[in-house]
Amino acid sequence: MNKPYVIGIAGGSGSGKTFFLKCFLAHFTSDEVCLVSQDDYYIPVAHNMTKEENKLYNFDLPGTVDNQQFENDIARLMNGETVLKKEYTFNNLNIIPKILEIKSAPIMIVEGLFILHFKKIAATLDLKIFIEADDEIALTRRIKRDFVERGYSYEDVVYKWVNHVTPAYREFLLPYRDECDQVITNNTHEAEDIIGITEAISKVLREKLF
Repeated sequence: MNKPYVIGIAGGSGSGKTFFLKCFLAHFTSDEVCLVSQDDYYIPVAHNMTKEENKLYNFDLPGTVDNQQFENDIARLMNGETVLKKEYTFNNLNIIPKILEIKSAPIMIVEGLFILHFKKIAATLDLKIFIEADDEIALTRRIKRDFVERGYSYEDVVYKWVNHVTPAYREFLLPYRDECDQVITNNTHEAEDIIGITEAISKVLREKLF
């Protein structure tokens, strides 16, 4: 198999990366595309923490990610191998972690906050997409997600947003915005807008790769 075409999708918390990815992946079959998410490479630490320690611990730093394993798995997929990876559940005890089977495919999507900051990973990307949203919209999405899916209180979410999320975004992601091939502002709540954007990108990729 030829080297996969690697798409990097970067965006801050609440920018709408998950919905963008869902729409994008819908244009391809599982044999045509695979996804590698930075979220599954966080180093497990939260299970040893008290609630207060968890609140204060800054997960929004590059050092909280197992960057070496992240790089290694991307390299294996680029070589046509299959990767098995334990799902990271963000300290949610109500979720039983799955074993993810990631099979190499002609299109590989690598997504996450630090993928442009990690130089070796950034160097593998053939197409860089930056997704952003206004701060108020992004925070609203973050509150909804962390309260429902991860069990954090409103106060914890706001504390992390002010002290961890926003500084990390400005230091480790925003400086790379202008280096990206496409910048997408995702302030809308209209699914048709994002579906249209992903459809246009997927059409170009199909003509280019298949």
